[in-house]
Amino acid sequence: MPTAGASAQSLLQHRSFVYFLLARTSTTAATQMLGVAVGWQLYDITLNPLDLGLVGLMQFFPVVMLALLVGQIVDRYDRRLVARSCQTVKALAAVGFLLGTAGGWLSREVVFALMFVTGCARAFENPTMHALVPGIVPQEILPRAIAASASANQTAVICGPAIGGLIYGALGPMAVYATCTAVFAVAATLVSMLHSGGNVQSNRRITFETVFAGLTYIWSRPVILGAISLDLFAVLLGGVTALLPIYARDFLHTGPWGLGFLRSSPAVGALMISVFLSRYSINRNAGKIMIATVMSYGAAIALFGLSNWLWLSMLALAAMGASDSISVIIRHSLVQTRTPNEMLGRVMAVNSMFTGTSSTLGEFRAGLVAFWLGATASVLVGGFGAIVLALLWSRLFPDLYRVDSIVRKH
Repeated sequence: MPTAGASAQSLLQHRSFVYFLLARTSTTAATQMLGVAVGWQLYDITLNPLDLGLVGLMQFFPVVMLALLVGQIVDRYDRRLVARSCQTVKALAAVGFLLGTAGGWLSREVVFALMFVTGCARAFENPTMHALVPGIVPQEILPRAIAASASANQTAVICGPAIGGLIYGALGPMAVYATCTAVFAVAATLVSMLHSGGNVQSNRRITFETVFAGLTYIWSRPVILGAISLDLFAVLLGGVTALLPIYARDFLHTGPWGLGFLRSSPAVGALMISVFLSRYSINRNAGKIMIATVMSYGAAIALFGLSNWLWLSMLALAAMGASDSISVIIRHSLVQTRTPNEMLGRVMAVNSMFTGTSSTLGEFRAGLVAFWLGATASVLVGGFGAIVLALLWSRLFPDLYRVDSIVRKH
C-alpha cells in the first residue's frame, strides 16, 4: 500500500527543482506540439502510414548511435550545459520547419532530416534531464521527485498536443513551429538557472571499461535489467502514437483538434497517477505492481484498437497512459536509487537507449504493420503482445517480480 510522504511543499522548497520542473514541462510541451504539426502535415503530403512510422525511425537511430557517447558526456561535463545545448538544437530544428513551410520546400525528405536532428538532441536530453534530478533533491524524497517530474511532464504531454492541434487548426503549421521555437528558448534559459550539486566532472581517461560501464552495471543487476527490458519491449509492441493521424481522420472522422486530444489522452491518465505518486510512495509489492500495470497497458491498447468512438478512444488511451506511468515511475526509482551518482549518466544513457528508442522504434513497427495488415491489426498485435510479454517477464526475472519497495533499503 502507498504511504504518505512529506508534505507537497517540501519538494517546492528546492528552487532548482522548481526550475527543472518548469524547464521539463516547457520543452516537453513544445516537443508534443511539434509532433502534432509534423504528423498532420506529413500525412497531408503523402497519405502514407509508412511515412508516419519512418518519422519514429528517424528519431530511433540517433539514440542508438549516440548512446555510449551520451553517457560519457553526461558524466564528464556540466549537465546543465548539455541540457541547454539540446534545447538550442531543437529550437533550430523548429526554425527549419518554419522556414520550410513558409518557403514551400518542406518535402518528405526534409521532414525526415529535421526529425533526425531533433532525435539527436533528444538522445542527449533525456538521460541528462534524468541524471540532474538526484543532484537537486535529497535521496529520501527522490521517488516523489521522480513522480512530480513525471506529473509535470504529463501535464505538458496533455497541453502540448491539444494546444498544437488548436493552433494548427486556427493559424496553420507555421504558427505552431514559431511557438515551439520560442518555448525551446525558454527551456534553455530555465536549465541555465539550475544550481545542481549532481555533476560528476571526471578527468579519468576514457577506456573500453568506462565506455561500457553502464551496460555492464545493468547486465549484472537482474532487477534493473528486468525493469528496463520489460519497458523496452512493452512500448515497442504497444506504440500507437504514429497511427493516431490515421485513426483521427479515417476511423474517428475528426480534424487536427481531435488528433491533439487523442495525443493528450494518455497523459491525462498518466498525470492523475503521477500526482498521486508524488505524494505517496509504493512501499509494497512494487515488482508485482509493475507486471500488472504492463498487462493493463496492453489491454487498454487493444480496447483503443477496437474503438470507433472518439470518447472511448480517449478513455482507452488515458488508461494506457495511467498504466505506463506507474511502470515508468517504478523503473526510474529502481534505476536511480540503485546506481552510484558517478556513473548515473552512463546508466541513464543506456536506459534511455533502450526505453527511449522503444517508443520511436515502436512507432515504426506500428506504421510498418499498418502498411501490411491495416491500422487495427497493428494496434491489436501490440496490445495483446504486451500482455503476453508481462506474463513471460514475471517468470524470466523473478527478482524483479519479488521486489517489494522501490527504494533500496540499506
